[in-house]
Amino acid sequence: METMQITESNTVISSTQLLEHWQGHRKLTRKMIEAFPEDKLFSYAIGGMRPFAELVMEMIDLAGGGIEGAATGEWPQMENSSHITRNIPASKEEILNQWDKVTVRLNLLWPHITPARFQEMDKAFGQYEGTIFSTLLYFIDNEVHHRGQGYVYLRSLGITPPPFWERW
Repeated sequence: METMQITESNTVISSTQLLEHWQGHRKLTRKMIEAFPEDKLFSYAIGGMRPFAELVMEMIDLAGGGIEGAATGEWPQMENSSHITRNIPASKEEILNQWDKVTVRLNLLWPHITPARFQEMDKAFGQYEGTIFSTLLYFIDNEVHHRGQGYVYLRSLGITPPPFWERW
């Protein structure tokens, strides 16, 4: 059996495919936000976890600030983020508007991340050192994790959440 030599030129997923993958997760998370009753979005929590609105603001802060940092090398300070300062919008509509603005920003800035930049080491938000691609994967993982908490919340409220496989 012949063994393939792995080199830097082997590509498993393109930059465009990675963005499409992330945006698929974001579409599903948006459906989750929409599924929450307005009052429960901001107040309902189980077992010491934060309400879903706070989790969503963390996702917005990571994606919005993260795409800026990944594309430009200029990272916002995490202590100014909405989920840290508890500057949470007052309505579901405002959260969805912020979500949609970040979605547009991702699409606009993503092409500025060069193939070499994906491999560069950087300190995300001045705190978290890693390659750009590992940091972006963390943002996706973080979203999936918090969306999972949202699934638990919705189910405990007797609400059937959107199917997890409907990301398109």
